[in-house]
Amino acid sequence: MNIRKALPKEEKLLAHLISKASVTISDDWEEKLLVSPMNDGGMGSLTLYPEGIIPEERQFGGKISEYLFFDDDGTTVIASLNVDKKGKLFELDIWKTDYSSLISLPSSYK
Repeated sequence: MNIRKALPKEEKLLAHLISKASVTISDDWEEKLLVSPMNDGGMGSLTLYPEGIIPEERQFGGKISEYLFFDDDGTTVIASLNVDKKGKLFELDIWKTDYSSLISLPSSYK
């Protein structure tokens, strides 16, 4: 398990998804956030650890935000922000609709 701080482009996507979220996430979410890449074939999904700790058991609670964009090859990508059953950030699920590896996250959001 490769646990690390979010990369700048990952953090930018997370910030955009949080700004659109159906629930309120604390303003200081990025200060303690750690992430680990998920085994998703290189699409870029991340498991999120909002308190900088890795709890034993967490369960999917629901999707709170979604953003659709196009990868550099023109393929549709859907990024979903999910929380656990306690309402804490849980995962950034990135799905490239042709199942290929993600080339790049967007550099800006509208």
